[in-house]
Amino acid sequence: MPNSLNTTLLSHIDCPGGGQVWVEGTTLYIGHMRSPSGTTIVDVADPRHPRVIARLELPEGWHSHKVRVAGDIMIVNHEKLGQNGPAEFGGGIAIYDVSRPSAPRLISKWMTAGRGVHRYDFDGRYAYISPTAEGYVGNIVMILDLIDPARPVEVGRWWIPGQWTGGGEEYPWAGGVSPRCHHPIRAGDRLYVSYWHHGLFILDIADMARPKLISQLNSSPAFPHPTHTCLPMPQLLKGRKIMVVADEDVAKLRPSPPAFTWIYDITEERQPLPIATFQVPGLDPDGSPQPPMTGCHQPSERFSGTVIPFAWFAQGLRLVDIADPFAPREVGHFLPDPPAGEDRASSNDVTIDDRGLIYLIDRINGVDIIETSAF
Repeated sequence: MPNSLNTTLLSHIDCPGGGQVWVEGTTLYIGHMRSPSGTTIVDVADPRHPRVIARLELPEGWHSHKVRVAGDIMIVNHEKLGQNGPAEFGGGIAIYDVSRPSAPRLISKWMTAGRGVHRYDFDGRYAYISPTAEGYVGNIVMILDLIDPARPVEVGRWWIPGQWTGGGEEYPWAGGVSPRCHHPIRAGDRLYVSYWHHGLFILDIADMARPKLISQLNSSPAFPHPTHTCLPMPQLLKGRKIMVVADEDVAKLRPSPPAFTWIYDITEERQPLPIATFQVPGLDPDGSPQPPMTGCHQPSERFSGTVIPFAWFAQGLRLVDIADPFAPREVGHFLPDPPAGEDRASSNDVTIDDRGLIYLIDRINGVDIIETSAF
């Protein structure tokens, strides 16, 4: 387990099929990639001795691999997985009361057409989601108001012109890669939206009912990886407004070197400008193609200062400092042991808590709780 000196493994939670981790207070919420596991809730008040306190299950053919919590409200996604499973279960989001995390109570389920919801942001009132919807090709952007979590209300939606074939729009991507919103992230009155092989979009949501396009940029197909996450920094760095953009090392348009992350200057938000990239040192020695899930997956949407934890698939946890956004540098890492029967790790998501502890989840092997002095 070759790790940097400033990372220490505190404990491990065995929960196969991990998709996303989120911490609220001293409670860890884990979304799972595969049924019947849906969501696992863990008490991490003592991070060296975590305790599973609740589990939610799903029927075959569906998963709820994403989870977000704000206050006493937990949102999990419901998304079709494969061809099996009861169609009547339906895609969308499930909304729970977790005022008692050991006894989550379903408040409501908001349903949508098609496969369901993939990923989303949630600020305690509004959910910024990526659903499939009747009449649209691929996932779109949608804003739900959860002021009454028993009765979610759609506030607004946005899509790339051409997706709304049910509304008579001409579809221009026949034979190519379909548009697919991966997920939006809100900062102020902006949404920063990753759109898979169609790049990134910055939307003005000052009027949530009518999101407006500010700018867009697509590095694909010149770089054949899909855009996974657009993460704006809350503070200026070197006097510039900065956004971290992670490409995911899957669904490549052609064999290629591992995916990496971009650093964008969005000071002039109508013209996003890439100013740097970061790749794990030594991972791409010569530009030759490597297997999927070797490189970048995603950054933590929670971070401390200018150090951002990343889940880097087979490279585990990478701690990247972008204090100088023109020269990002690694300041720590943690490489989990490969799961039994596997050649390498498959780190899928990462988050941190208010204590500065890091939670790194593997698609197969569960969650590692890591202490670091890098922050």
